[in-house]
Amino acid sequence: MNRLVLLIAVSILPLAAAQAEDTGAPKGVVELFTSQGCNSCPPADAVLGELAHRGDLLALSYHVDYWNYLGWADTLSSKQNTGRQYGYAATMSRSNVYTPQAVLNGRTDVNGADKGAIETGLKKLEGAGQGLSIPIQASVNGKEMDISVGAGKGSGDVVIAYFKRKQTVPITRGENSGKTITYLNSVTEVETVGMWKGDALQLKLPVSVMDMREYDGCAVLLQQTGPNGEPGPILGAAGVMAWTQ
Repeated sequence: MNRLVLLIAVSILPLAAAQAEDTGAPKGVVELFTSQGCNSCPPADAVLGELAHRGDLLALSYHVDYWNYLGWADTLSSKQNTGRQYGYAATMSRSNVYTPQAVLNGRTDVNGADKGAIETGLKKLEGAGQGLSIPIQASVNGKEMDISVGAGKGSGDVVIAYFKRKQTVPITRGENSGKTITYLNSVTEVETVGMWKGDALQLKLPVSVMDMREYDGCAVLLQQTGPNGEPGPILGAAGVMAWTQ
């Protein structure tokens, strides 16, 4: 029987026991909306890969499906990912979406291939008091995953984004035909697991439920939402890496 081992934060070193320790909160969240069928996206995918290896950021990749008609159906794309991007467009009062788009802390966006703009944007958000101000901790004890959200002002949803850590895809058609690209932290599913109303919150999730999903890790996000559930500002975050043995 497989044993699930989880490591909190964005480190990639496995633990030997089924108990995890918090190794520090990320300073920002970068969500890249990308596509295997977009010839402008490989540089952004490379930047996301660099950010994913840093210990101070939580970097996630969302593959959208609206470029699939160009001759290559993105093997990691989903309608849910596309819906999340359109949700951000509504939050930011945008009339359209684009790739590669990097959304920073759920508040603003830049070209996903511009690493400097991403870093500068995150620093500006932090300086304006729009960083990750609500602490989130997570730990695994036996068959349960505990999520702890600190107290603060406002309200939001506790959202989990499940992702595949690393996938290498040979692309044989479309705008990137002939390229083999490695993608990191590709989100496969997003779900809301709780609501936060400003008071400290404790949640427990059964590891057995999480183990049934095809994923290598997840991000726990405290995120405000619009009137129709559109994703908005991210107030806190924690990353979780997982291994089965």
